[in-house]
Amino acid sequence: MQTDHEHGAAPAPPPRGRRGRRTVLVASALVVVAAVAVVGALGLGGGGAEAGSSAPPRSGSTVPVTRATLTERTTVDGQLGYGTEIPLPIKSTGTVTWLPTEGRTVERGGTLLRVDDRPVVLLYGTLPMYRDLGLTAGTGQGTRQDAGNAGNQDAGNAGTKGDAQGTGDQGLTDDTSKAPAPSGSPTPGGTGAAGTGSTLRGMDVLQFESNLAALGYTGFTIDEEFTDATARAVKRWQKSLGFPQTGTVGVGDVVYSAGKVRIGHAGVRLGSAVTEDVLTYTGTSRKVVVNASAAEDSWAVRGAAVTIGLPDGKSVKGEVASVGKKATDPEEGGGEGGSGAPTVPVTITIKDQKSVGRLESAPVTVEYVGRERADVLTVPVAALVALAEGGHGLETADGRFVAVRTGLFADGRVEVSGSAVREGMKVRIPE
Repeated sequence: MQTDHEHGAAPAPPPRGRRGRRTVLVASALVVVAAVAVVGALGLGGGGAEAGSSAPPRSGSTVPVTRATLTERTTVDGQLGYGTEIPLPIKSTGTVTWLPTEGRTVERGGTLLRVDDRPVVLLYGTLPMYRDLGLTAGTGQGTRQDAGNAGNQDAGNAGTKGDAQGTGDQGLTDDTSKAPAPSGSPTPGGTGAAGTGSTLRGMDVLQFESNLAALGYTGFTIDEEFTDATARAVKRWQKSLGFPQTGTVGVGDVVYSAGKVRIGHAGVRLGSAVTEDVLTYTGTSRKVVVNASAAEDSWAVRGAAVTIGLPDGKSVKGEVASVGKKATDPEEGGGEGGSGAPTVPVTITIKDQKSVGRLESAPVTVEYVGRERADVLTVPVAALVALAEGGHGLETADGRFVAVRTGLFADGRVEVSGSAVREGMKVRIPE
């Protein structure tokens, strides 16, 4: 039996209409799926974003909406060091015969330099040395402090104010007639047994006596009067320094500072005459100076806490100590085209000096708190999606999109709010 093929008849073609309909249906399905995905991503369709239109769930992790405090932090550049060097107010005149090494620390009672081979001593205080301190010249031997008891003052007999301390300094006599007269004007005193005299008074006397006592030279009342007892203590101090034991402190013998100092650079060489810039100093504590933008220095408030980033990657705590009141124009050639914003110097102190290690000078970063929002709803910034109608939204775990208002951005999170957002709500982070 022969088949149609053997007779040369062509096989019947498949129905064209059925294949064409299948191709059209498959293509239409792909278009619909793509359209749904786009509509879901853009927050379109149905009742809009607030109504929360459904869309097929997509891949991606979900996170909860959490309540937290967001803090905006900003980092600026700073310089670690000891601060600006200041000239020491040396009032001695003569030839510089000894200078300390740069970086040396000098404490109370220490020698800053030597002039004509005579030490200039550091003491603590805020009032500068402006006159000689000593017993004023009078007629005869007595002063108000030892009137009537000049014969027993070395025995510590408390008869008057000057001898109430009972110093008992045998072997040291007060020859006030040989003491150099101070440059300041004395206040008239009382009448002594051997004649009239006067007593030097003032806050500078109180400041000096406080230092003298702190160095261990006592036997007098710490007050505003320079007495015979004070002069005896001065002589003991002068003897330890190799000074002539006059009982009078010259205006150039002492320099006051608020505390111990770190020696800076010398402005003269050995053998030169003393000048105003003979020696500079700084404090002994390391600090950071930031040239902050004058337009963005609201963070720089005295007492504000900051974090200092050191070159080795460690961080230490700092505190704003002072803010300059005068804005400085940027140096010529700095910034783009030689222009830039005016800056103010901000000084930051470091309480824990050991945390800085051995660093004495280095570029550092300073991180400060700009803005802060407490107890607000937050999500990761990556959870935000842009809505077609404008603004931002969040995609819920079941594929709905809800509109939100954004607030502060900080630390990779963003403040969100809206009628459809609540704490604990799960939202999707798109891949």
